[in-house]
Amino acid sequence: MIMSIKNSGLKWLWLALVMLIVDQVTKQLVVAGMDLYQSIPVIPFFNLTYVHNTGAAFSFLADAGGWQRWFFSAIALGVSALLTVWMAKAKPNQRLICISYALIISGALGNLIDRLAFGYVIDFLDFYIGDNHWPAFNIADSAIFVGAALMIFEAFTNEDDKSERAESKS
Repeated sequence: MIMSIKNSGLKWLWLALVMLIVDQVTKQLVVAGMDLYQSIPVIPFFNLTYVHNTGAAFSFLADAGGWQRWFFSAIALGVSALLTVWMAKAKPNQRLICISYALIISGALGNLIDRLAFGYVIDFLDFYIGDNHWPAFNIADSAIFVGAALMIFEAFTNEDDKSERAESKS
């Protein structure tokens, strides 16, 4: 087991754990220090604003009646399991893709914890321009976004795939 962790992408699961802890700690700091819907200006385009999100990204399906809690929980578990399997199959030197998997896993599990514990996700990062606000989000959402962006970047820059394609052409 230890040898398989060292010789696979699973060695990056520590990053998922660290990001999961950061996500949960920041959410609990917001809950402990702010009232629901309270907004604290930080800089001219950013507030800390405490809200509950019963939906998914950008409050998608927030008013769906409750079934979405279990639907999004199932998706989070499924995606986390799939990415963990992919990490296990990854080569130890495939750092970028493993980092992206770890970030997505941490984000999915961070929001899953909220959904199961409270029935909603705690959001608090509020960016805006003028009177136009993006939907509030959290560290877990940020990890998912950065992980997905890294995954897309890796798909376009993966040297292993390029060398394999070049070898197959010759």
